[in-house]
Amino acid sequence: MFVDKDRAFLVIVDMQERLLPAIYNGDEVVENVKSLVALARTYDLPLVLTEQYPKGLGRTVAPLVKELRDLYKPIEKMTFSCVGEPSFKSRVFDLRKEGRDQALVAGIEAHVCVYQTVAHLLMEGWEVHLAADAVGSRRQENHLRALDLVGSMGAMVKPTETLIFEMLERAGTSQFKAMMPYIK
Repeated sequence: MFVDKDRAFLVIVDMQERLLPAIYNGDEVVENVKSLVALARTYDLPLVLTEQYPKGLGRTVAPLVKELRDLYKPIEKMTFSCVGEPSFKSRVFDLRKEGRDQALVAGIEAHVCVYQTVAHLLMEGWEVHLAADAVGSRRQENHLRALDLVGSMGAMVKPTETLIFEMLERAGTSQFKAMMPYIK
């Protein structure tokens, strides 16, 4: 299944100051999440951002806040699954009523909050596209196992560039030109 600009929304899970320094390939994860934010902005996709216990884990990292600009409206949570937070659940159910049934998911940690969020979204009937290189864990092994696990549950696990090119569909458009700086 391809992502569809009219059905998709972006979920960014817990890209926070005190978590990110310990993440394997954390800089790459940030750059890929920034690319997805640019994609969301290019296609006017709804974006849902979470922060796990920001009092203890800090806020969203500065480079991502800079990319988000006016889209920086975090939902604070204590549950590991974003779906367990009532305001998140309400937001994504509202999006589904608008025909947005494809969740593009990125963030950290792959084997904890991202995994549980993807599992619950799948159980609630969403089509989930996980950006494999825009999620991370402290240990590479946990990251890889999480990708395998959510893939076996029915999520579509794809590189960020695959998601970008699926949505772009063709070269030569204004959207393609807008995304060129983010395509490595």
